[in-house]
Amino acid sequence: MHSISANDYELEIGSILDSSFASLLDKYSDVKKIIVSDDNTSEHCVPFLISNYDGLAEAEVVILPAGEENKSLAIVANVWELLTEYGLGRHDLIINVGGGVVTDMGGFIASCYKRGMQFINIPTSLLSMVDASIGGKTGVNLDHYKNQIGVFNDPEAVYIDPIFLSTLESNELLSGYAEMIKHGLIHSTDLFNKVIEQLDIPFELELELLKESIQVKNEVVKRDPLEGGERKILNFGHTIGHVIEGFMLGSEGMTHGHAVGIGMVFEAYLSTKKGKLSQEEFKIIESAILDVFPVPTFSNDDIQSMTALLTNDKKNKGGKILCCLLEKIGECTFDHEISEQEVTEVFLHYKNQQINLN
Repeated sequence: MHSISANDYELEIGSILDSSFASLLDKYSDVKKIIVSDDNTSEHCVPFLISNYDGLAEAEVVILPAGEENKSLAIVANVWELLTEYGLGRHDLIINVGGGVVTDMGGFIASCYKRGMQFINIPTSLLSMVDASIGGKTGVNLDHYKNQIGVFNDPEAVYIDPIFLSTLESNELLSGYAEMIKHGLIHSTDLFNKVIEQLDIPFELELELLKESIQVKNEVVKRDPLEGGERKILNFGHTIGHVIEGFMLGSEGMTHGHAVGIGMVFEAYLSTKKGKLSQEEFKIIESAILDVFPVPTFSNDDIQSMTALLTNDKKNKGGKILCCLLEKIGECTFDHEISEQEVTEVFLHYKNQQINLN
């Protein structure tokens, strides 16, 4: 078991059976417990936990509908009504068992119900293990706008057990690798290369590589927990990636990681166009990412709609679209202004590439 000190909580990586989870449940032995899961984890992951921990024997299980398209205030309100029916109080405990949608929604549900309850995250997807469950960001989408409603609030603890990765389909596993690629691009060439090499054998993820990627995010968050400055680099690929994901919400095959992968290529392209990232390094990034996350076909109307979505991105300031750009592989800077025209141009560049290939 590897323990990492986060801001106000412990983050443990390894078999959950060897973790402090049992002793933490003992701490909450006299309170009600709610397990928040989704259609997938309620079947594949929750039974494993309940069968191994007596402290969960009487826990109620709330099952959210799976999928990013269900990450909404309407679903959250339904859960709050359930918690009220269960008679939950602010000193009871919520345990989120699932991927990024579950930990984002479950954390938000706990943070707002009766002005705040304690919650634990047990991420079951690679995306949630390396990104969503760490750092205290919680929230839901508002129509096509990603994570527009939410709060910063740290969990009581995060338990990351790679055993749950065996439950994932390949597209969901690759979605998590996109965030690991991002960690390499903003942190070091060495980590970027390791992640790209690991993509040849995605289901054989080395524990040390998982830890290294998690540590990148954890250290950035510890230095800037409320995203006043440096933490913004963790948004690399997400300015454009989120509008692609939001626009294609519910589309088959378009995972968060796929959208962010495309977003990283597009924002790396803008980095080069603005004279920051070298053409040589851009080509390395483009080739590595598009080999895994191909650009879908967009019409001109689609491009216009996605560009318009950028004007309401939560990272904007003073009406300006702000973006992270790469100086080189392993070095990212933030708060760069980009125009709607520049975004349209990068979309058209890749649309025209597809036309030329055909």
